[in-house]
Amino acid sequence: MFNLENILRKNIKELVPYSSARDEFKGEASVFLDANENAYGSPLSTNYNRYPDPLQYKVKKRLSEIKGVPPRNIFLGNGSDEAIDILFRAFCYPGKDNVITVPPTYGMYEVSANINDVEIRKINLLPDYQLNMEGIAEAIDENTKIIFICSPNNPTGNSINREDIETILANFNGLVVIDEAYINYSRQKTFIQELTEYSNLVVLQTLSKAWGLAGLRVGMAFASEEIIEVFNKVKPPYNMNEASQELALAALQNVDQVNNWIKETVTEREKLRADLGQMSSVLSIYPSDANFILVKTENPTEIYQFFVERGIIVRDRSKVALCEGCLRITIGTPQENTVLMEAFKNFEESKKK
Repeated sequence: MFNLENILRKNIKELVPYSSARDEFKGEASVFLDANENAYGSPLSTNYNRYPDPLQYKVKKRLSEIKGVPPRNIFLGNGSDEAIDILFRAFCYPGKDNVITVPPTYGMYEVSANINDVEIRKINLLPDYQLNMEGIAEAIDENTKIIFICSPNNPTGNSINREDIETILANFNGLVVIDEAYINYSRQKTFIQELTEYSNLVVLQTLSKAWGLAGLRVGMAFASEEIIEVFNKVKPPYNMNEASQELALAALQNVDQVNNWIKETVTEREKLRADLGQMSSVLSIYPSDANFILVKTENPTEIYQFFVERGIIVRDRSKVALCEGCLRITIGTPQENTVLMEAFKNFEESKKK
């Protein structure tokens, strides 16, 4: 049975977190003389001389209304990468514990593991890009603290079978982290609604994709109140700046606009799939629940370079395990997708000469 205390590092249990001036006073006031700020303001038109809300309450309140979970179940960080790093630092003893990933997948799980000196056990996805359940079960031991699952997966684009994830959640005594960076484009529903059922569940999302705020670096983690308390204990005191909080809050008022972008992206994704299917050098186009598609071609490096020379940048994933021969193509605007397809047709014409 999952028990948070059993996997939390001893030094984190005993950690007394840094207490900032804004942690100690949470009310309203007109004269702030507690945080050694510059009382005169800043050179900018908007004053950023005051420290931001360390727990980003206004943003969490709005997210709570959108996501249907209480603010106490939400952590906000400097991108999802901050949440990933905190998971390693809070739950994994360096040089002792291990985590499981399922390549091909998002590369920051491995980078954070290496930074924190935590063993990473890679159980490759099956040829259909689904979980190797038997392999995962065999890899788990008493020092396995976290299993990372990206769904929809990056770079393959497909959603992971929900029943398989639920099986792992129900039987694994460590944390199961479901990275849902691309969930807005998916037919599969989010796992956020399962937080009350699985105490070992952590769901990662972001405002970088569908919400279009990649430049602000706003990542989200949804989990039990106990796990969120650990996040808040470990994070830097002011981990999200005031400008990002203000702009994120403003963006979160525009749900309808974002939903329209999502619909158009999905429409363009299916159109681009059909168009790419007409190209003779395209061998396979994999199913996608994300804002990109993985395309297997006869000569990915040559195509990639042809695009680069024309100012079109896609991602060459041909050297990634199980993605041999593949390019990852983000869904652009209708105009950008037209430019891409014109370049693709020009490439194929050049091969005929």
